[in-house]
Amino acid sequence: MNHIKNAFPGEDDIFRAELGNGVVVLSRADFNSPSIVISGFLTSGSLFDPDDKLGLADFTATALMRGTKNRSFNQIFDHLESAGASFAVSGATHTTSFNGKSLAEDLDLLLDILTEIIQKPTFPADEIERLRAQLLTSLAMRAQDTGEMASLAFDQIVYKDHPYSRPEDGYPETIQRITREDLQLFHRKYIGPQGMVIVIVGAIEPESAVQKVNLNLGNWQNPGQPAPISLPPLKPLTREKIEQIKIPGKFQSDILMGAPGPERNSDFFVPAAIGNNILGQFGMMGRLGEIVREQGGLAYHISSSLSGGLGPGPWYVSAGVSPDNVDKTIKLIRTEIERFISEKVSEEELNDSKSNFIGRLPLSLESNAGVAAAIINLERYQLGLNYYREYPELIQGVTAENILEAAQKFLSPECLAIAVAGP
Repeated sequence: MNHIKNAFPGEDDIFRAELGNGVVVLSRADFNSPSIVISGFLTSGSLFDPDDKLGLADFTATALMRGTKNRSFNQIFDHLESAGASFAVSGATHTTSFNGKSLAEDLDLLLDILTEIIQKPTFPADEIERLRAQLLTSLAMRAQDTGEMASLAFDQIVYKDHPYSRPEDGYPETIQRITREDLQLFHRKYIGPQGMVIVIVGAIEPESAVQKVNLNLGNWQNPGQPAPISLPPLKPLTREKIEQIKIPGKFQSDILMGAPGPERNSDFFVPAAIGNNILGQFGMMGRLGEIVREQGGLAYHISSSLSGGLGPGPWYVSAGVSPDNVDKTIKLIRTEIERFISEKVSEEELNDSKSNFIGRLPLSLESNAGVAAAIINLERYQLGLNYYREYPELIQGVTAENILEAAQKFLSPECLAIAVAGP
């Protein structure tokens, strides 16, 4: 039986339930495939990291899969592998996320593993040291990556004295300081049912999916779990600030230029997103690709990015260039931003971009994983269960004036953060 009445998920086919302990479960049936996807998050993000132990939330998230009271690290992966299933956990600023995939008949295995790793992880000492070595290796690689280092410096300029200035994977010295007891304490204190969201999409009746989650997690309590951290107000830059990071032996410089953008549920977000598409995404990377790369021949790559989240995510232009072309590239990017905030986008650019946004939505919802990710966004940003049904109309309603207003509000050419990493 096919439950999908509409290509886009909506309130008539997303089943939403809140368990007694605060866990929110959302489920949508799709019997066109025998598989199932489980996705979700806990509110234990790196916002809770102490300054001297940055990376603690991320370390804890990764360590959850390293062994539980019932299964060793190897047993967890053997059981997943023998069912052709997968399960992973990762840390972020606001949340600890998890994603799993299996045949519908193996949903119980995924829920068992999820329940064990969040309630009964053992943090085996040898696994913790192995994991620490991996984290330190990735930080050593980060230190040699011009794009990563420019991004790190950019965040520190844009988000000075704000939690978003801190890297969620920490620094080598903070990872070295984290003990097994720190991981245990972080788990005990911050990982709990309040604010947890679980989305299940695939070949299962939604009511049955909710029952299974309730059976596994309905009795879970963590009375000491703190409320999510409220973000402090962000102090915007009052003038341009440039930071240069020297990495000897590199042949390329990476440039990041931008400012804090709108939050995901701000009225400015959708106009800013369409504007960003025109500025440095659409086709061959929008206006920036045309001017800086095609006409100017200055950049190996160039694009713009907007990542609105629970807080003011960054809106920036990133480019990879020859070290000799850094100043010229910065000048051209600044000129394009000046044009972007001083004149309306053309009707052709606007219509092409709208068609692009509306056209790619069905593609993003073709898989169970895509639908699960979309439903998580509905819950995380409180967009409403019918958001995707109303999306084409929302996009069509954006005007050139709306885009100009968003650009002028968030991008000031005189107050840009500029980070350059290279030789």
